[in-house]
Order: sequence, then structure tokens, then C-alpha cells
Amino acid sequence: MGQTAYAQTPDKPVAPATPITPTAPATAPAKATTPTTPAKPVETKPEETDSKTGTVGKAETKPAASDTPANGSGEPPSVTVQGERPSNRIDRQVYDVKADVASTNGTAADALNNIPSVSVDPDGTVSLRGSTKVQILIDGKPSAMMQGDNRGASLNAMPSHDIESIEVINNPGAQFGNEGGGGPILNLVMRRNRQPGGFGVVNANAGSAGRYNSAVSGSYHEGPFGIQGGINFRHDGRNSVGDSVRTLTNPDQHSTQTSSSAGLNNSSGINAAITYNVGTKDTLAANFSYARRNNDNKSSDHYLNFGQINNDYVRSTQRGGESTNYSWGGRYDHKGDINGEIMRVDLRVSGSDNASSNAYSNVYAINPASFPDVHSKQNNANNIKIVDFTGDYERPDDQGLLKMGYKIANNKSEFDTSFFNIDPFSNVATLNPLRTNSYNLDEANIALYGSYQLRLNEKWGVLAGLRTEYTHIDIQQLTQGIEATNHYINYIPSFFASYKASDDTTIRFSYAHRIRRANANELNPFVVYRDDFNESSGNPKLKPAQTDSFELAYETRVIGLDMNIRGYYRTESDSILTRQIPISSTVVRTTLENGGGNHSSGIEFTLSGKLTPKLSINTSGNLLFIEQKILTTSGPRILNAVGQEILTTSGQEITRKASSLSLRGRFNYQLTEQDQLQISLNAQGKTLSGEGYRQPNSTANFSLRHTITPSLNLVLNVTDVFNSNKTETIVDTDTLKERNTRRYDGRLIYIGLSYRFGGVTPSGAGNNRQEMRRPPPGQS
Repeated sequence: MGQTAYAQTPDKPVAPATPITPTAPATAPAKATTPTTPAKPVETKPEETDSKTGTVGKAETKPAASDTPANGSGEPPSVTVQGERPSNRIDRQVYDVKADVASTNGTAADALNNIPSVSVDPDGTVSLRGSTKVQILIDGKPSAMMQGDNRGASLNAMPSHDIESIEVINNPGAQFGNEGGGGPILNLVMRRNRQPGGFGVVNANAGSAGRYNSAVSGSYHEGPFGIQGGINFRHDGRNSVGDSVRTLTNPDQHSTQTSSSAGLNNSSGINAAITYNVGTKDTLAANFSYARRNNDNKSSDHYLNFGQINNDYVRSTQRGGESTNYSWGGRYDHKGDINGEIMRVDLRVSGSDNASSNAYSNVYAINPASFPDVHSKQNNANNIKIVDFTGDYERPDDQGLLKMGYKIANNKSEFDTSFFNIDPFSNVATLNPLRTNSYNLDEANIALYGSYQLRLNEKWGVLAGLRTEYTHIDIQQLTQGIEATNHYINYIPSFFASYKASDDTTIRFSYAHRIRRANANELNPFVVYRDDFNESSGNPKLKPAQTDSFELAYETRVIGLDMNIRGYYRTESDSILTRQIPISSTVVRTTLENGGGNHSSGIEFTLSGKLTPKLSINTSGNLLFIEQKILTTSGPRILNAVGQEILTTSGQEITRKASSLSLRGRFNYQLTEQDQLQISLNAQGKTLSGEGYRQPNSTANFSLRHTITPSLNLVLNVTDVFNSNKTETIVDTDTLKERNTRRYDGRLIYIGLSYRFGGVTPSGAGNNRQEMRRPPPGQS
């Protein structure tokens, strides 16, 4: 773990990881190694090939009989070089995050924030190249914990130590479905280990203001049998303060809101995975995970209105509740008679159960014209269950690789919200039917896909695929007695090409057509109460948004550094647009509609490697150009994101344009043989958001790892060193002017220990210093 640069991984898809592989302690940085290319393609065991994820493999390899690379990309597979360079395959980029100095006490959100062009807000909102329509998978599969409002909290609770690598798939191929967003994919590949013997890792960290976290993980492998798992606990959270200034032009009304929120939450989790090789061709595997966290929180909001309505009051909120996430699954792999032929059947079941209760209390300095409730209460119960059953078949030939597969999936979502007005004198709670909602959605998907990866010659490789999806949606708005059904078929093509210009230079092209289906919340027509200024509702008539995405990449080496430049263009029709509609002099409703088309394009670059024997860098940047359409409500005047005045008529669709530059850098310096320093800088440019735009922000993080013994490390992390992290959005339409700012606990300090135990020598006996280091390539 001498470096935190990304790892080079083979171009051939190999098996998904299962949690959890122990983190090796820091040692002196390994000397940079030039990737070598075997003369023949590699052959993997059946449990180590995955058509779904193409995950970085950790299997022992041996030369295959054929001289034709099994990946069919025109690029010979390469040996894993740990901690040196990013892996760019024909359809994705794979980033090794386990080498990050901060991985022993960070979260999945922290790990994602180190990936080029990926940004995660303190509240868990994920964006990639300026778009929040991102699909997050776990080991190549959708998970209930990554759906809807549950995703942000899950990312902030999941330990980054559990993650082996992160795959960025900007243009997903035919093997990937369109659940949870249908746009680009971030695939979290969980850790696994296949070394013989047993070993484990213990991490314990203490942070500022009473924060702490700990984790224990381990594995044991002998003969055909293997088991691994882990337990983790975290007491953490982000307190915040915010302010909002709003002006409604018709009628003329001015409002302000200042707020504060505080509360550290507990989260815990356990996971386990078992594999068993039945002979030389068949493998059985099973996995299980369970996580739980509480949602306790206290907040205070000060509302001030003047204009047609004048009032001044403070609302206090006491929030309590908990969330549980679970998943279990089984897999069967069968290796065929042809070298590289494999069949896999995989079943995954995941669920998320969330319950919360909010108690509100208002104290008035100036009573409103219509006296609202002094005390009220809102109960929420949301449940999501996903069943995902897939089958995949791979068969190589002399020129390439054929893949085929099917998917049968069901996603059930249930939402139940109850709002009670509480009499201030008798303390009797009365149900408020206008704010009470019960809603169910049942979505079924059946898909077939096929792709062929072909090596045209020594330089050219192509991959073409087609996916056919049938979707059936049943909606039950129980409160209003509304039932609706929708179904449709989509044909989703994809194409990839690579050209090996030289040993160090590769040119890649990719295209993918995708759809984005509205999720359960977006389809729910019921008006949901957010706070005294805001409410929201979905739209059951939303159609899927259609997206076509193109990318051209140039990858080479410059002065010993890996350099990647990517140009991309993305166009969308039937876009799902956000609208904010004033419905009274103080309340704004946020809803959704299908609109015209959006366009985005940009240039992304990464530069990584070793500048000196002690200094390594990972830098990236993204220059984004975006064109977005919104719908006006009324009035002749509106401003776009750059302040230009546009004359419109009521209800007209207008176009906004904006450009944004985001930069990111990580710098690792080996101070001594025992001490490694890491500094991370992140600057996000202005981006369009809904009917407004989001202001730039920047953060800086600092980490130091000290090797006490070959088995024991001391780690110090400081997040947001300059306490600069904030979220600021501006809305400027013909009827609504609004500025929202929220600042979070930024500068947090963690210090902890990471201890690794067990392991075997190459001969299979005893422990020594060598076994405590990171395993050799292909066996980690």
C-alpha cells in the first residue's frame, strides 16, 4: 500500500468480489513496475468470471492454450500491477480504492469522492459529470439500500474498508439493466480474498465531537472451501445549519427560513460469504448482509413572512426512527469444456425497511392570520424489496467472446405516511387526511441480452450488444383510491471499439442507448408535506426518458505518467424535468413533468503515476457544457443560470446553458519508510440544478499513516481542513426567486489503529513480515 494510485486490472471480465478482504498495513512504497503483457491470454476458475460486473479478479492465472486474447478487444490482457495505474477496459474504468490511506475509517461516500468526476454531497447526493441520474450497483446488482432517499444515508454508513474497487461505467453495455436511474453506473465491488489460510483485520477509530467507528473482518480458505465476513459499527453524522431567502412575485411575498439540525446516529452491519468448489468445474456460493441505523435528530426552523401574510415563529422538530437493510443470495457457476466457457445462475434478494416519527412544536412571536397547529406529528414507514434473478453464459471462440443472458426482477415499494394534528389543550391527536398518504408500486422487469466482443486484428477490437426489456408497473394510490397500470418494451443497443495505437497508447469509442424510468417517489401523485414552506408530489403519467451517450477516449503515457483524455456527448429526450410552482403566498410545490430534450458534453482528463520515487499523484478534471430546458409558469421575465434576461410567454419552454470546470487532486508523499502523507483537493464548478443552479464549492482533506509494526498502523485523517464545505442553490424563475444555503460540520478529525493478523507464506506455513504486505498481483 505504498501508493494510493489506482490498480491496473485485466481487460477480461472476472468475478465479482464478495465482502470482505482485509486491508494490508502501509509499508514503504513499492518500486514502480511497468505492466507486463503475457504472451497468451489468462484462464480463470469458474467462480472468478462475471459477465455482470467485469470486476477486478484476484484469481491465480495460467496461460491458455489459444494465442487469441479471450477479451476480444484487440488488447492482450495485462498482469495486475498493484497500486500503479488506472484500469481502462473497453467498456469501463476500474479504480482501486482499497489503497487509499483514509480507507480504514472512511465511508463509501468518501471513497466515491475520490473517483474522477464523481461528487457526493454531505447529504449523500451523488453526481457524475454534473448529472445526479446515477445508478449505483453493489457487485453488479441493484440493491434496495441504494434506492430513493435511502441511498444517501446508506453511502454515509457503509465503511469504505469493505470496498475493493469502484467501476465507472459511463456508457453501460447490454448486460446492464436500467433500474434505479438508467444512466451511468457506479458499481461498488466489495472485497474478497482467496488466499489459502486465515487472516483478518481490526480497525478502531475515534473522531471529534464523540464520533467513533470500528470494524473486524476476516477470511479462511482451505481446499475447495472458503468463508469470509465482517462486523462494523459507526457513531457518526453531520450537523448542519442553513438559511433560505424566497420572494414570490405573484402575489408579492417575502419569506426567510433559518434552520439548524444536530444528531449523531448509530449504524452497524454484519456480512458473510461462503464458496465451495464442487470438483473442478462447479462452484456454489452464498452471501448474506444485514445493516441497521437509527435516524434520531433534533432541528429548529425560524420562519419569517411579510407581505400579504405576516408571521414570525419557530418550529422545533424531534425526529426518531430506524432503518434496516438486508440482502442474501446464492450463485452457481459451471465451467464448460471449452477454455473460458462458463454459465452462471445468480439470485439476489435485498430489502430496506425505514420507519421514522417527527414531532413538531411551533412557538409564535407573530401569529399568522389563520392559526396553524401548535403541535403536530408525522409518522413515515417506507419498505422496498428487490428480487433479482439472472442467468449468464459466456463462450469464447478463436476471435472473440459471446455473451448471452436473461434477467427476471421485481421491485416492490410501499409508502405509508400519517400526519396528526395535536390539540394544544387536550393533547388529543387527530388524523389530518390532507397530509396522510398510503401508496404502493410494483414494478416487474424481464430482459434478454446478447453481445459479442471481437478481435479484428492485433490493433482493433469491438464489442456490440443489444438488450430487450419489458417493464410492467402497477401503481396503487390507496389514500385517493387511484390505480394505474403501465407497460412497455424497450430495445437498448450499445457499441464499443478500441484501437491499440502503440504499447502505451489506446483509443476507445463507446455508444449506449439507455432509458431512465421514474422511481416510486417520482410516480406518486400525492402531495407530501416537507415543511411549512415546501411540499412535493410525483406524477404517475411520467414517461421514461430516452438517452443516447457517446464517448471518445485517448489513453497514453506522458513522462512516465498515465494520461487519459475523454470527450463525451449526451442527449436526452422526454426529459423528466423538475418544476417549482407557488401554490400560495408562502408555499412552493416541487413536482415533475416530461419536457423536451437536454444536452451535455464535456472533456474529462486524468493524470496519475509517480513523479518521484516518493511522490505520486492522481489528478483529474472535467469541463462540462450543459443545455437544459425548463417550463415557465407565468410572467414576461426570466433569468437563466448566467444572469441573462429572456423574454417569454406563459408556459413556454425555454433553454438554459451553462459551463462548469471541476478539478480534483490527490498527492501522496512517503515522508519516511514508516510515514505516508496524503492530501486531497476537490473543487466543484457551478452546475444547473432543477430550475436554478448550484454554486461552486471546494474541500481539502489530509491523511497520515504511520507504520508501527508490519502488522499495526496508526492513521490520522482530517476532513474539510478549511471548513469550506457548503451547498448553495439559486432558483430564478418568472414567479420565484430563491437562495438556499446549507453548511455542514466540515473539519472532522479521526485517529485510529489498523491491525492485521494471520496469513501464510508462499509455502503455506508460518507468519513473517512478507506475508503482512499486500499479496502479489492476482492473489489479493
